[in-house]
Amino acid sequence: MYKTKLLIVALGALFILPAAAADESASLFKDNGIEVGGWINAGITYNANNPADRFNGPVTFADRSKEFQLNQLNVFMQRAVATEGKAWDFGGRFDLMFGTDAIFAQAYGIPAFDVNTGQPLKRSNWDLHLCCSSSRFYNMALPQLYIETYVPVGNGLNLKIGHFYSPTGYETVPAPDNFFYTRSYTFSNGEPFTHTGVVGNYTVNKNWSFMGGAITGSATGGWDGGWDKELSNWGGLAGTTWTSDDKRSSVNLTGSYSRTSTRSNEPWAFYSLVLQHKITPQTLLVLHHTSGFAGGVFVPDGHKDITWHGIDMQLHHDLREDLSVGIRSEWFRDKDGFRVCSPLRVAQATNSVQISFAADFLATCKPADYYDVTLGMNWKPAKQLKLDSKLMQKLNIRPNIRYDRVDGVGQVYKPFDNKKDQLLLSVDATIPF
Repeated sequence: MYKTKLLIVALGALFILPAAAADESASLFKDNGIEVGGWINAGITYNANNPADRFNGPVTFADRSKEFQLNQLNVFMQRAVATEGKAWDFGGRFDLMFGTDAIFAQAYGIPAFDVNTGQPLKRSNWDLHLCCSSSRFYNMALPQLYIETYVPVGNGLNLKIGHFYSPTGYETVPAPDNFFYTRSYTFSNGEPFTHTGVVGNYTVNKNWSFMGGAITGSATGGWDGGWDKELSNWGGLAGTTWTSDDKRSSVNLTGSYSRTSTRSNEPWAFYSLVLQHKITPQTLLVLHHTSGFAGGVFVPDGHKDITWHGIDMQLHHDLREDLSVGIRSEWFRDKDGFRVCSPLRVAQATNSVQISFAADFLATCKPADYYDVTLGMNWKPAKQLKLDSKLMQKLNIRPNIRYDRVDGVGQVYKPFDNKKDQLLLSVDATIPF
């Protein structure tokens, strides 16, 4: 905790001192490029199976049935840096998240048990114990804390050093940055949420840009690392993006590679491929594929090399400027029962003595193929309802209908309240501030 507090103070000084030196007026925060803001996201979900434990199986980010969830109360302080020019520029960002989603944004890169041996581990203290020890569902996370620098070399190099959201894949943790309330299995189980380390971005020209860096602090191959353990386990992060001349199409390929931990030289790697195309100015098509590999994983039937694969498609269409509709369909294969656990919250909250603070039972992780189809809408009602409040102008309401089905690999598996499928009806609201 001492290191955490020291880093928060150091980054706070980076933000505050330039403004304080000029004037104590809040307006000078803006004059010095410092932004303070955030969002609140909350919703409720109905599960047609009416599960007795109220968990929606392996679905994340809307994982409770018939129960109001304050998913994300996120506040941030940021000084964005220049993206071009001949002068150095310095900034950074700090995010603090409270809510039922916080457990998914925490640095869980050191699991309760060693991936390769099954031995109990001491977990990271980065942000797992900030608050709410008496709560089953509400917690706090520090998903981002980094320093950012613009280096005036060539076309300009952007560097982040610290703890940051993963630049891989399509979906992400922050609620405002996703079309749907729930997330795909491909994102929730196939990709990292955060990294600790350094990452750089460089734009070659209007068509090509590159990303690369080094990641640490994790016993799961550089995924979701913290600041206080596994800091000698370093891996790589890389990617490239191609954008068409007319900006209608793009291809993004990213991935990471690392040894699993300081106790194992077994590899942990994955890649993510995202294709986006504007069919019309109002219609966006997204194709997303992820594939991962972990070597020598300890599973119930022995040590084995593990793979996982996912593909999802999204189609978004703007009916008008304040109303959009979308559909997402996907298939995710976890043939060894290593990546998808049901419920994921219970798995994340399980310690090294097999006790979970989120439930009085343990999560199940079985080999299976997962399918989901989601229909959704984004409605910004301020104009239609004539809401004059500046805050309510940004209100976004997202109704969702989601159908999930699972087919066990080599066995029958029923994670949806002892059923193979489920239907979810949900609605959430997001207000940025």
